[in-house]
Amino acid sequence: MNFQKVSLAPGLYFVGTPIGTARDITLRALDVLASADLLAAEDTRSLRRLLEIHGVPLDGRRVLALHDHSGPAVQERLLTALGEGASVAYASEAGMPLIADPGFELGRAAAEAGYAVTCAPGPTAVTTALALSGLATDAFFFGGFLPSAAAARRTRLSALAAVPGTLAFYESPKRLAAALADMAEMLGGAREAAVCRELTKKFEEIRRAPLAELAAAIAEAPPRGEIVVIVERGRSENISEADLEQDLKAALQTHSVRDAADLVAGLHNAKRRDVYQLALKLAKG
Repeated sequence: MNFQKVSLAPGLYFVGTPIGTARDITLRALDVLASADLLAAEDTRSLRRLLEIHGVPLDGRRVLALHDHSGPAVQERLLTALGEGASVAYASEAGMPLIADPGFELGRAAAEAGYAVTCAPGPTAVTTALALSGLATDAFFFGGFLPSAAAARRTRLSALAAVPGTLAFYESPKRLAAALADMAEMLGGAREAAVCRELTKKFEEIRRAPLAELAAAIAEAPPRGEIVVIVERGRSENISEADLEQDLKAALQTHSVRDAADLVAGLHNAKRRDVYQLALKLAKG
């Protein structure tokens, strides 16, 4: 057994759970799940199975289901327990609670009522996909799940086209081909992207290509499993070399060539390779 039963202070504990491989759970998360007075979960069967895998006993504790359709009664029961000085642990089905998962209303209500709210953090698919995508991670925007209706999805994508950071989305396998086609149309078919599937699981797969190419390939052979789509940031067409040179000169006063190039490329959404070459030229005088 790799957990310890500890004395938890009263309060609400959000617990991050693995997105695939069960051994990705943290020791602190196991300690909290073993020690909390009351457990709640988006999917009680998933949490029970996780506890079973790691040998964490329930010891007579119930696991309450808290999800988008459980109604206000469960939340009120958890808040009552907090009011009585209990420690309450809530886990999503997979990954970090509240990241495109339920738990927000509970967390907000607990904080507003003055109860302690903390977190035993764990994996989340969006940051795992970012790390594996091969795209810039210095600034990103998580768009969650896009609307299922085509018109609403395109409107949403249009609003995100100019975001100065890498874009990240969760998507259903059934809607992936249509979503990629809309991304290619609204964001630009030449924008590099990565389709990340079944992260940390046996059939993990990362497909990297321009959006138009990915859309065509996925339309022919739709994948299965949990999917994250990562899209490179938009690039401004109006940045002059003089603008880049001015900012690079300022950055080079306090940064290395590499760091100055990273900073200015991110500032202007410019290609890092081009900015780096200009920085080298300026550094050599």
